[in-house]
Amino acid sequence: MIHRLIVVTVFDGVDLLDVTGPAEVFSLLEREMSEPTGYEVLLVAETMAPVVTSAGVRVLPDATFDELAGRRVDTLIVPGAVTRDTDGVRAVVDPAIVQRVRMLAPDTRRVASVCVGAHVLAAAGLLDGMRATTHWSTAAQLAAEHPEVTVDADPIFIREGRIWTGAGLTACLDLSLALVAEDFGQDSALRVARQLVMYMKRPSGQSQFSVSLSATTSTPRIEELRHHIATHIGRSLTVPELAARAHVSDRQLTRIFKTELGTTPAAYVESARVEVARTLLETGDDTLQRVAVDCGFGTVDTLTRAFRRRLGVTPSDYRARFQVAVPRSSASPSATSRSDDRA
Repeated sequence: MIHRLIVVTVFDGVDLLDVTGPAEVFSLLEREMSEPTGYEVLLVAETMAPVVTSAGVRVLPDATFDELAGRRVDTLIVPGAVTRDTDGVRAVVDPAIVQRVRMLAPDTRRVASVCVGAHVLAAAGLLDGMRATTHWSTAAQLAAEHPEVTVDADPIFIREGRIWTGAGLTACLDLSLALVAEDFGQDSALRVARQLVMYMKRPSGQSQFSVSLSATTSTPRIEELRHHIATHIGRSLTVPELAARAHVSDRQLTRIFKTELGTTPAAYVESARVEVARTLLETGDDTLQRVAVDCGFGTVDTLTRAFRRRLGVTPSDYRARFQVAVPRSSASPSATSRSDDRA
């Protein structure tokens, strides 16, 4: 059995779920495995005093950083903390934690930040020249304060060698499951996911939020177009057609989408279609051809290319991993008759 010491850094104001989520995943794995995992999870702080988390719940450290001297850390997990000011939510970076992370990281097999913990890794210089993610609400702050980091606010987690960065809150479970999969295989991680009632164990490239939540504010004209796209997803939604509906030129439409939504009209439509297709694959048993037609992709090849581009998986793989079982009694005769066509 390989001993794997997992250190979770804790400090006043730390997000509670960022601490307890990973710990729960590793604990559940122990329950699911027939042999000991070798995991030892320690909450480590500057002192042994109770730590007051963002939720007001107090947690007790298992050890201090000084007590780790001489011990080999297998996995270092760095949660984050935020504060709210006149400009909104901002990540809080504790210089003492940054220094501790900087000292521990070189001799640690892998380092993972949870949510805004990416700001700590960046401050420690661990993300220089790398692509990283964090909670979407502080992504702009991370990019502004650390231009040497390529910030991607969309994925739920990103791996760059031995450095992992995770998105907000519940994404800590996805990241922790990925760490488990690296150590013990995908099947073990899926067993833990079932215990967590996470039938949707999301791939790393899956977006942090749905297309409908991808912009919190936009003009009435764009809102009308977004509504039109959502309610006509299976129809032709070309740039000229959308531009004519908005009474602007093609070039103006592209400029408006870039300004207000940060993407192009074509990319937005593809994202919306992928989101609808995901729902159909998760909850139904239509053939891939039927899904492709209903979502406006037209062909299975086009659907597959969009899935690979957006999620990094094929539609068939996505369905196999995430489909909620469809009771036989609820399956329509037409769906049953199409079963031979299903990819």
